[in-house]
Amino acid sequence: MSRLLRIAQVAPLYERVPPEHYGGTERVVSYLTEQLVRLGHDVTLFASGDSITTAQLDAACSRALRRDSACRDPLATHVRMLARVYRRAERFDVIHCHTDYLGLPLAGFVRPPTVITLHGRLDLPELPLVYADHMRVPLVSISDAQRLPMSAANWLATVPHGVPPALYTPEYTPGSYLLFVGRISPEKRPDAAIAIAAAAGVPLKIAAKVDAVDREYFQSIIRPLLKHPLVEFLGEVDDARKAQLLRGALALLFPIDWPEPFGLILIEALACGLPVIARRRGSVPEIIRDGVTGFVREIDDELARAVHEVPRLDRRACRAEFEARFTAANMARRYIELYERLAEPRDIRGRTIRPLQPPATPLLIDGIGDRAAAIEN
Repeated sequence: MSRLLRIAQVAPLYERVPPEHYGGTERVVSYLTEQLVRLGHDVTLFASGDSITTAQLDAACSRALRRDSACRDPLATHVRMLARVYRRAERFDVIHCHTDYLGLPLAGFVRPPTVITLHGRLDLPELPLVYADHMRVPLVSISDAQRLPMSAANWLATVPHGVPPALYTPEYTPGSYLLFVGRISPEKRPDAAIAIAAAAGVPLKIAAKVDAVDREYFQSIIRPLLKHPLVEFLGEVDDARKAQLLRGALALLFPIDWPEPFGLILIEALACGLPVIARRRGSVPEIIRDGVTGFVREIDDELARAVHEVPRLDRRACRAEFEARFTAANMARRYIELYERLAEPRDIRGRTIRPLQPPATPLLIDGIGDRAAAIEN
């Protein structure tokens, strides 16, 4: 059995852990945290105060920032949380950050290793420069496709997301409608989902949130399309309603037009035995097996034709694929292997070393009085 570890899980503060409605990163952090606790590890979750967890909760704010109308500067609250994390760094064997690059400048000043799972898109010009400045901090990708814009970064592993199997009961009888779940935004292409459903002549249910940044897109582009008689807009739904919708659908439509790093809804659909019809972008080919757990096509006409091919797929194969590759237990096992590797003091040649004694005078980092551990080069 793996040795028990003291682990800091550092979540974004925009949603609680787990989210009440939409929120992929915080949901994954919850699944991972609960599985680690179940396995006996000593886990401290740094998250919003309304989070629900069996781990020790260290709250940097009383409630999720997206739900807090009084919050004017969410970045400031995240910086405060990271200061709390690294002030307590010596209590942990490993610090696992899910806050993108925000913790990078602090990670090199403490003895315990930091590993960062990147959850977002990386095809932004500033990002390679940021990570190049901190090449000693190991990174985890959530798909191989996510790495492409930063292939030279310090990648430690790819760990796909996982979901607890008990959350979703599969349904093996095809439903009567298509389903779009997620976020109303140009890159998610809800307009394409509507066009595909209309071309196929199959009803479409849309369960999606509208962020402030996408309200103009929703009002000008999507709202007029909702008048189509085959389209039903449900808005943002909770987990129970989402599971019900997934079980009752014919297929999930995922006609994205951006380099999707993962797409949690894909494996939630598979957990329900629901095939996926998706455009070949980002992580999609790594998750969906064309002709087995769904159809991966390029243009809308091909996606619409795939709707009528879905009933011939074995929905049990979808659930089997989920259980083999995308459970929370699989995800946690992969991360534990990484934590154990990182907790061993080794240099780049693989030789075990002992950390040098910290300097006599504390090294202050924006008021954080932690001693810096010297690392043998």
